[in-house]
Amino acid sequence: MANIRDLKKDINYVLGDIIEAVYIWELTNPSKDDKKAEAIIDEAINTFDELILKVNDKEVENKKQHFKAINASLEEKGRKLIEKINGLS
Repeated sequence: MANIRDLKKDINYVLGDIIEAVYIWELTNPSKDDKKAEAIIDEAINTFDELILKVNDKEVENKKQHFKAINASLEEKGRKLIEKINGLS
C-alpha cells in the first residue's frame, strides 16, 4: 500500500461503485421493492464511515499491519455487499 490517501480513495471508489450498482438496479427494476436495495446502500455508507474512522485513528502501534487489516476488511465487506446486490430479485 502506497499511503493513507490511496487507501481512502480505494474505500471511496469501492463503496461508491457498490452504491452506484444499487442505483442502477433500482432504475432497471422500477416495479421491484426498493427496501432491500436501500438497506444495501445504508450498509455501504455505514461501512464507509467505519473504515474511514479506522484509517484516521492516530493511536495505532503498528500502522502497516493496521492498514493491511483495513484493506482486508474493505475487500471482505465489499464482496459481501456485491453478493447482496447479486441476490436482489
